[in-house]
Amino acid sequence: MPVNLKAPDPATLHPVEGVRIGIAEAGVRKADRKDLSVVLIDEGAAVAGVFTQNRFCAAPVQVCREHLVAGHGIRAMLINTGNANAGTGQDGLARARATCIALAQELDIAPEQVLPFSTGVIMEPLPIDRIERGIPAALKDAAPDHWARAAEAIMTTDTVPKAFSRQLTIGGATVTVTGISKGAGMIRPNMATMLGFMATDAKIDPALMQPLARALAEGSFNRVTIDGDTSTNDSFVVIATQKAAHAPVTSLDSADGRALFAAMQEVARLLAQAIVRDGEGATKFITVQVEGGKDTAECRQVAYAVAHSPLVKTAFFASDPNLGRILAAVGYAGIADLDQTGIDLFLDDVHVVVQGGRNPSYREEDGQRVMKRSEITVRIGLGRGQAADTVWTCDLSHDYVSINADYRS
Repeated sequence: MPVNLKAPDPATLHPVEGVRIGIAEAGVRKADRKDLSVVLIDEGAAVAGVFTQNRFCAAPVQVCREHLVAGHGIRAMLINTGNANAGTGQDGLARARATCIALAQELDIAPEQVLPFSTGVIMEPLPIDRIERGIPAALKDAAPDHWARAAEAIMTTDTVPKAFSRQLTIGGATVTVTGISKGAGMIRPNMATMLGFMATDAKIDPALMQPLARALAEGSFNRVTIDGDTSTNDSFVVIATQKAAHAPVTSLDSADGRALFAAMQEVARLLAQAIVRDGEGATKFITVQVEGGKDTAECRQVAYAVAHSPLVKTAFFASDPNLGRILAAVGYAGIADLDQTGIDLFLDDVHVVVQGGRNPSYREEDGQRVMKRSEITVRIGLGRGQAADTVWTCDLSHDYVSINADYRS
């Protein structure tokens, strides 16, 4: 069961003018499941994306990068689950391009105006015949209010769909931001085994879109980890349809730019946190806050050392206050001149470590009380400066092993 996460109410997901979504059952891997989505984007929209940093990236990631660089104006996205089309070599690239051609022919656009996305099992050929047969049904289904259905259709080992929506006012006009994501395992920073799609009807200078996508990912999807594995298929795409009735946002540092970024960052952060809450086998959602660093980079370095540690994560699963594991992770994080006498450690409101040693007032039953909660904050002070950073993770349970052992079954 996900940690304090429910399936979205479709009524809370606002349509974005200029975007329509259609879903079909193509039988990519299994019959009788929604596994193919098309996202249709009106002409004139600005689109940007960030992708996995895994050098062994999947064929659709390579094709997406090519098509975005080509600059022909993205008009559609094609998303399949059940097959990652990764580890498939030149044949995989040909198959990814073939699906773009198939959708482009249906829409009378160029194949370079289509972005393909795949998620699922690695090293199996993409069944393009099934995808091609499913495209007409997905197109026939296309409608502006299908965000919730799309969130369900892109799931793999997820247990609930993930979707959030917000609205704000810019220049007297209502602006909508809606996004969906999928992911539950192979989750690590620098993107995760995830697909994320966010659209807004805001008018944004196209030159801002790529830095905007990077900044949104940096504050959300690059702050989560479940198991330390970086996937081959990670993709996060941001669409601005330019339909809202306000003056164009030409700077993210302007008042309008900051307001828009805040709304989009909230949606991205909720989507990223939802992935952690639905982590494979997760029973607890853990926030790791590191403060008092010389810079944010070393704060994040320490936070990830703690968040990646199997010993820390299994201790949280067992509600075992074996908190020396956290201190050990801080110590091996790689800060060569770290002074252990400056370290403080809190579990929620419980002050565990003072200046590198056990707090005289700390009692193990207090630590265990906190660790039994479904949501826990680990706060670490380094005593080195004013910088801080945060990551989100989950515990590591028996179910994680079972889910991944049986994944291809």
